[in-house]
Amino acid sequence: MVAATPPGGPLMPHSGSEAGLRRVFIRRLSVAARLGIYPQEQQLAQRVFIDLELLVTEGDSAGGIGADRLDRVVDYAAAAELARQEATRGHTALAETLAERIAARLLESDPRIRQVEVTVEKPDILADAAGVGVTVTRCAM
Repeated sequence: MVAATPPGGPLMPHSGSEAGLRRVFIRRLSVAARLGIYPQEQQLAQRVFIDLELLVTEGDSAGGIGADRLDRVVDYAAAAELARQEATRGHTALAETLAERIAARLLESDPRIRQVEVTVEKPDILADAAGVGVTVTRCAM
């Protein structure tokens, strides 16, 4: 189950008891997705940007804090691939729905991920705006 957090606030840990947190982020992942409510958006893929920010516990893997070990970190390439797969899995009517699906899958993918912030942006919709979109923040329970 995914818990919603209040919109507009900074990405914060869901509990004050966790030590050793880090942010993993991916900016402007470009994906061709069928996203939108209009007939042309249902049939033709359009450019979509996805931003991910993950609040991750550092854990107690061998080597401790500062150890240069791959098993201590969340794989950002895997997180990007998960977002890419969700975005290209057919048509989605709402950017909000896509962001929520990506957030839920990320939280399920690794128990060290405590909170996610997912932004889905459509850059080519309004001629006089750099982009339109939505950001959702979800916490692990």
